[in-house]
Amino acid sequence: MAVTAPAIVWFREDLRLDDNPALAAAVATGRPLVAVYLRDEVSPGVRPLGGAARWWLHQSLTSLAESLAGHGVTLVLRTGPATTEIAQLVRETGAEAVFWNRRYGAAERAVDAELKTGLREDGVEVASFAAALLFEPWTITTGSGTPYSVFTPFWRACLASPPPRAPIDEPDEVTGWDRDVPTDLLADWDLEPTRPDWAAGLREAWQPGEASAHRLLDEFLTDKLAAYDDERDLPAQAATSGLSPHLRWGEISPHRIWAQTDLVRRGAGAREAAGASRFLTELGWREFCYHVLFAAPDLATVNWRRGFDAFPWPPLDEDALAAWQQGRTGIPLVDAGMRELWRTGAMHNRIRMVVASFLTKNLLIDWRKGEQWFWDTLVDADSAANAFNWQWVAGSGADAAPYFRIFNPELQAKKFDPHGEYIRQNVPEYGTDAYPAPIVDLAQTRKAALAAYDVVKRSAD
Repeated sequence: MAVTAPAIVWFREDLRLDDNPALAAAVATGRPLVAVYLRDEVSPGVRPLGGAARWWLHQSLTSLAESLAGHGVTLVLRTGPATTEIAQLVRETGAEAVFWNRRYGAAERAVDAELKTGLREDGVEVASFAAALLFEPWTITTGSGTPYSVFTPFWRACLASPPPRAPIDEPDEVTGWDRDVPTDLLADWDLEPTRPDWAAGLREAWQPGEASAHRLLDEFLTDKLAAYDDERDLPAQAATSGLSPHLRWGEISPHRIWAQTDLVRRGAGAREAAGASRFLTELGWREFCYHVLFAAPDLATVNWRRGFDAFPWPPLDEDALAAWQQGRTGIPLVDAGMRELWRTGAMHNRIRMVVASFLTKNLLIDWRKGEQWFWDTLVDADSAANAFNWQWVAGSGADAAPYFRIFNPELQAKKFDPHGEYIRQNVPEYGTDAYPAPIVDLAQTRKAALAAYDVVKRSAD
């Protein structure tokens, strides 16, 4: 009896069954499936995950494996360089087709291109699909064919383009490959912290996985949408969707979010419609981050505005950096944000801007130090948004806040946390003798930052 050769579905940052074009294409072949997740942190240029991201990945892979098992498919785990490991899996299984969804970092694109060429030369069918973005980077360009560097015209161009495709439902029937395939054990990857186990706050704050992502979207659209436009900047209010890490790991697709939100928007009242439009615009900012990364692959290490290379960063003050990281700067809103980050692996977006401004403009510490800390501590740290947002605040990035725009954390607290609820939630000793004095004077350090920026301006003249 002839054995039908399998198709391989390579899961990456798309840990879901719903609206997964690669999975849908593999099922459509009629072949039995081999599902694989490859931990590749050794291919040139691929950035190893931070600690909080590793924790999330463990939970998300556990959830994905359970979902696949419900369809009779085993999730195979492998470790090593993708160009050799995926090719090896093809040889082991005799697979005649490999499907994956696209990634947009330069190192990842290089890996995918090399692998695609090699497999096709061996006679293997290979196809990749758009799953992580609503608009592919090469489809949204200026009139001269260059990438956009300002968000507003970028988003206007997106909205004027053909609308995002409809999401693809989870397959009803999937046939798994009926032969044993060697696999790593997830526990052997040591993704979860043990000694010490610092993830208790993450476990309390989050439930990774596809089912949780869809539940959060439904709850947001049902219960929070009307107040979103008015309350999204108030960190003490649970006004946001909480979908950021789920999107980062692809547990829910932007197409599914777009479709459900737009459906609500079309039939909603004025407040819900305003909230839906604002929410979709925030999804647009995520798109913009990835389009900028596609055009500037070194976004995490190199100033997007090269004129900012002239900025005179002083020698690193290790004590000040540690105080910022540990939330003991004596600046209440900054400390609240940094402690929320350490406890939960996340931080309200308004507060992210405040703590980033404080590091770069009051402490005069290079934005790359902050980007690296966030990379290690955020559950939603991704190669696009993390670097883009740090450069935006620092003043060195695309569509960046001007360097002379310095977020005063005291004024920000009065405006967005007027009753101190967020601060007290995260800094219980605030208002007592146990709380430290400020490590810097905000007014004096603001003057020093502006003086440093003058160096950049003079170098451009």
